Amino acid sequence: MAASSDTIDDVLPEALRFTAPTELVDIGANLTHESFSRDLEAVLQRAGAANVTTLILTGTDLEHAEQAAALCQRFPGLYATAGLHPHDARHWSSSLEGAMRDLHRRHEVVAVGECGLDFNRNFSSPADQQRAFEAQLGLAAESGLPLFLHERDAGQRMLEILRSWRDDLSQAVVHCFTGERDTLHGYLDLDLHIGLTGWLCDERRGHHLRELVGDIPLSRLMVETDCPYLLPRNLPAKLKGRRNEPALLPWIVREIAHWRGIDEADVANATTETARRFFRLEDT
Repeated sequence: MAASSDTIDDVLPEALRFTAPTELVDIGANLTHESFSRDLEAVLQRAGAANVTTLILTGTDLEHAEQAAALCQRFPGLYATAGLHPHDARHWSSSLEGAMRDLHRRHEVVAVGECGLDFNRNFSSPADQQRAFEAQLGLAAESGLPLFLHERDAGQRMLEILRSWRDDLSQAVVHCFTGERDTLHGYLDLDLHIGLTGWLCDERRGHHLRELVGDIPLSRLMVETDCPYLLPRNLPAKLKGRRNEPALLPWIVREIAHWRGIDEADVANATTETARRFFRLEDT
């Protein structure tokens, strides 16, 4: 973690200071993570310098959702989601549901989630995950807010559940999509949005995504760092430490543009327009 006394060169070498051609929205930033506790203002300044002007802070449980909402009160350009990650689904309760409902009424909270299914690690049982997920689908239907979804190794079951709820929901984005073609097209058939991260930039595991990028309509595509995780591996210089941050989002846009064979400005413009419409930021 970078200390607040570090200079910008210590934290972000000049070779990595890449300004996006137009304003970007990072739809998934975990800025309540402890690694940002000492230099959050500098992180936000670097994001602004890179033209990453709007950040959606991910609320993965009640504590972090409340912290994210509080940060939105302090800093302009920040918004929050509020939900329970499937890893912690075993903790879902009626009292937690009430607290989440209260958060969803706050103007800075723009989506329900992060919620969904993760059968890769099963930190909570599949049964608990599905119970908490359906409860949060109910909150999204009740509030009219869009959904910020997590899915890993659970595409078939996620699609089954979402099909049964789709008519009651407004919009949904599958954040940090890493799945296969059939799963992607299943989500697109349900008129869902797709969030791409630095996973695409990882030559060790992102190959199949590169073949799928062109299948996602620009009107359904959004970009995110998922910081401090998933540091892009297409960076032209080494970063002190391994912490990802919003200022590096333009490198993900560059990778998407490369594999789609289009101009970076087209990706930047389209994903920003899509994100602002999806999270209803035009009226804020």
